[in-house]
Amino acid sequence: MDYMNLSKDEKEEIIERYELAIGRIRGIVREEEIRIPLRDYFHKTAQFLILVDSVAGMIKDGSYHKLTFDELKSLNRSLYEDIMGDNYLSSYANPAYACKSLGRKYGKLLSFLYTELRATIVFAYEQQVALHTIYLELFLQIYGLVKWEDSFTPKDIKRVIGEFMHDYCDLLMKHRTLETANPAYSFARDIIMESNLKDLSYLYSYGDFISDNELKTAQFINSLPKEQIEAMADTFTTGFKRGFEVNRLDLSKKSYVNIRYQIGFEPVVRQAIHNFKEMGLETIIYRAAYIAINKRQHLKIGYHGSSPNKQYDYDHRFDIGIFFDKAFKNRKLETLEAALKEIKHITGNYAGPALIEVFGEELFSPKDKPETISLNKMQQKLITEYYGEERLITKEYYNTPETSFTIISYPISEIGPDFEAIFEATVKVNTLDYDLYQKIQQNIIGVLDKGEYVKIIGKGKNRSDLMVKLQPLKDPAKQTNFENCVADVNIPVGEVFTSPSLNGTRGILHVPLIYLNDLAYHDLELVFEDGRIADYSCKNYDDTDRNKSFIKENLLYNHESLPLGEFAIGTNTTAYMMGKKFDIAPKLPILIAEKTGPHFAIGDTCYSMREDLKVYNPDGKEIIARDNEISLNRKSDPKKAYFNCHTDITLPYDEIKEISAVLYDGTIIPIIKDSRFVLEGSQLLNEAFDII
Repeated sequence: MDYMNLSKDEKEEIIERYELAIGRIRGIVREEEIRIPLRDYFHKTAQFLILVDSVAGMIKDGSYHKLTFDELKSLNRSLYEDIMGDNYLSSYANPAYACKSLGRKYGKLLSFLYTELRATIVFAYEQQVALHTIYLELFLQIYGLVKWEDSFTPKDIKRVIGEFMHDYCDLLMKHRTLETANPAYSFARDIIMESNLKDLSYLYSYGDFISDNELKTAQFINSLPKEQIEAMADTFTTGFKRGFEVNRLDLSKKSYVNIRYQIGFEPVVRQAIHNFKEMGLETIIYRAAYIAINKRQHLKIGYHGSSPNKQYDYDHRFDIGIFFDKAFKNRKLETLEAALKEIKHITGNYAGPALIEVFGEELFSPKDKPETISLNKMQQKLITEYYGEERLITKEYYNTPETSFTIISYPISEIGPDFEAIFEATVKVNTLDYDLYQKIQQNIIGVLDKGEYVKIIGKGKNRSDLMVKLQPLKDPAKQTNFENCVADVNIPVGEVFTSPSLNGTRGILHVPLIYLNDLAYHDLELVFEDGRIADYSCKNYDDTDRNKSFIKENLLYNHESLPLGEFAIGTNTTAYMMGKKFDIAPKLPILIAEKTGPHFAIGDTCYSMREDLKVYNPDGKEIIARDNEISLNRKSDPKKAYFNCHTDITLPYDEIKEISAVLYDGTIIPIIKDSRFVLEGSQLLNEAFDII
């Protein structure tokens, strides 16, 4: 039911339904029949929906784009102020407040409803009248239940929500599938290509929350010379092209590329769109998911603005638990596959994603609230099964073994007063000497390839003590375990990595403090036996069980265990010292952080679902460590081969006592000793340590 593709009669019917719904909602703010405290909830929610309707009307009649910059800024704030800062403490979007005000049984459900209805902001800006209408009707249905049913219960509200999600699963899933795969959905691309980017009013065309990050970042990038913007875009798009060249894939067979970015980088994205067009690629740009049925926890995959409140995002990361069951899981998968079948002529020509990531936002340690919606054990099992089956379906339709990607990172203004200096330093890090790092890293690989395993020992507060078993090479003259990673898909340069052998890999991985996917982990410890996590702990909370639950939900993604999918040694000491100089090491994105020391990825290998694609280093040797004992299950039972996650955990150089290759005869060859590269041919990397 895509509004733009409906017939005239269908559009008229939707508009009539919409007008009836919003007219009824306008009347709710004057009605007093519902008992307190539910009355306040429905009045405030109705007022919010009326505000969103007024925005939708202004966009439709064109008056929105005649507003002044200050008027646009004020209107944007009014849409999000309810969940910003301390306002969130007394917002019905806050499950703790909703439960306190409405009672625990009603609070969880109505906080979920209020949060889902905030998606109408997106519907208003994109003029998605059909989706907007059904959400207004959901609100009215629950309001009617509460108003007219004398004996209604929380179970009745939950039933209505569940029926809505089941009834409209096909519509909501199909819309999401199409907007993430079909270039005809050009809402964001039109803003980028048709707006006057010098006039920052364009930022308010998306409907996302626009903070000082977006405003100051856009203003700064607009101040850069055209040549520098072009160079930034060239680094980004050339990395994507190199990914195809390195993997010996034919880019000329592809037609579409997906660009993901944070709002504020439009001048760079516009140039990237031009660059990709010259490669024969049309761009697909889609918004990060905004409703429970499509979100994956608190993660934002797609373009987005800064979060108005990270605790809000965290509180609602498992909202799907309200209605997720086996029948719904199967319905989602069926709808996904049906939608992909309709556009297989598009998805088959997909080249992959190109990501501009950002860093510098205030570090976030979430509060774990008992009032939030959580997944029970059965739902945890079902959700992990869903993501596994979803990935197998998308692999088929997107032909993922023949795609590539690229990722690059830049700071945003929230990083502090040194923003411009950090930005300049990041550009330097992103453009380090490709050939020099390739040569140094090849020397490190030459020693590692002789090893039976690698020994990693932490120092100071770091208690890491690991043995990482390497896969045996049958023909060392033609084969290698480690990929020589320079600035192609993963920008910047600076790591050698492998998929280790699980059997024989054992020990403790410990980090005193690390931020992963925007969440802080204090004293994170993972214990490995035969390459699998056998135990885990952290000290985020006083309660041991809460700590384990936090790790399982947010790091293990509800799996009982995960394997060590990657071991790598980062070599980008320049990036490391940038973090030290500006005191921003905890804020560095994993893309840069993983290059600033050894790192260990839990989950799938780096070659997940691409294991049969032969990969070679610049010296011509084939990288044979593309599988491990678990991923080999793909040949008999693909559902048991993958975990659909890959999270890098980095140990900074100053927490490393030793990294050594241990040869089959027991010879130990140190690569790093006491935080310095000691292997012959790699000492040049130490020069950055002395530059502050």
